[in-house]
Amino acid sequence: MTVSPAAAVERVYREHQARMLAALIRVLGDFELAEDALQDACALALRKWGDIVPDDPVAWLLTAARNCAIDRLRRARLGREKFAQLRDPSEAVTMDFGEESLLSVGDERLSLIFTCCHPALAEDARVALTLQAVAGLTAGQIARTFLVSEPTLAQRLVRAKRKIRDAGIALDVPADHLLPERLSGVLAVVYLIFTQGYTTAPGKPEHDALRQEAIRLAKLIATLMPDEPEALGLVALLLLHNSRAAARYDQAGDVVLLQDQNRARWDHAEITEAAGLLDRALRLGAPGPYQLQAAIAALHAQAPSADRTDWPRIAALYTELLAVAPSPVVALNHAVAVAMSTTPAEGLALIDRIDGLDRYHLLHAARADLLRQLDRTEDAAVAYRRAHELATNPADRRFLAARLLALDTPESL
Repeated sequence: MTVSPAAAVERVYREHQARMLAALIRVLGDFELAEDALQDACALALRKWGDIVPDDPVAWLLTAARNCAIDRLRRARLGREKFAQLRDPSEAVTMDFGEESLLSVGDERLSLIFTCCHPALAEDARVALTLQAVAGLTAGQIARTFLVSEPTLAQRLVRAKRKIRDAGIALDVPADHLLPERLSGVLAVVYLIFTQGYTTAPGKPEHDALRQEAIRLAKLIATLMPDEPEALGLVALLLLHNSRAAARYDQAGDVVLLQDQNRARWDHAEITEAAGLLDRALRLGAPGPYQLQAAIAALHAQAPSADRTDWPRIAALYTELLAVAPSPVVALNHAVAVAMSTTPAEGLALIDRIDGLDRYHLLHAARADLLRQLDRTEDAAVAYRRAHELATNPADRRFLAARLLALDTPESL
């Protein structure tokens, strides 16, 4: 069956976009120029390929993109210095995707991830740039995910790429002594991507797409850095969270609490895969934040029923997590675990000592639940109302409104 040029170009671009872009950035030293040149090469391929697709379409596109970049620099009369730095224009840029070169190809993508997540860039720019350059999302898709206009998002991306160029940020995996610090930033971006999809309302394309993309990126990092326990821990954590995706909402799109979820709908293959990765990570040394979070998620996922969850062990793991990665959100989760393993009053006392989460709806929702269990219904109603005001996910708002209405107090009216 003959493949049309458009279909062939689309397939090659979809499958190899990040690898080609990384190779071009390394040669050209300019993120924007590399992107523009790759788009020029794709447009040229649509005109040139006709009924015959080259034997190595990736190499063809890379060579064409490099030549298009040289033409852009010449035409603009701004590229004398850069042009002099390029290799001989007659030298083709090639990438062998044979078995022996797979690691080097992967390293190119890993280098691109580290570049997109460079600490010189703002966090929102790191996430957006990774989604565009590595995951292949368009500016429009990313803008919808982060609830900003497409022009605003486009400007954010342009500023990030120019900062990479102007600061001379190299497309490289950091040196060994810098790797722990830089890796933590990369893993944080991947976790943010997953969280953005996980907390997006069901039914939106981003709900599934961002979760799956984050898992793919985390697995890529763990594959290329197999001795990094936190990379393995992050993959395990994402798989464990993702394993419950099908049971988190009912058919109407309403929230189903963890204790009420149908555990038969959980993805037990993902849970098994995550458990193996977590065991491997824990054997590599003292557990870091992602391993500890994965261990907590595993206790939830492997409990045969909600009432047989090992809450004392979960509370102890949160105590460890607070020691290595203290934050108000971790403190909140620790307080909830203490409430489940001891009494609601003990958990509430811990929550009321947390600072910095006044605009975090889950803090007020947790307070409300504990106040309700303590029969302090009027206080619970105030907390539910505050949580409802702060929540942005429609499913969360419906759940909190129902809880508020069920209290049957003047505050719930």
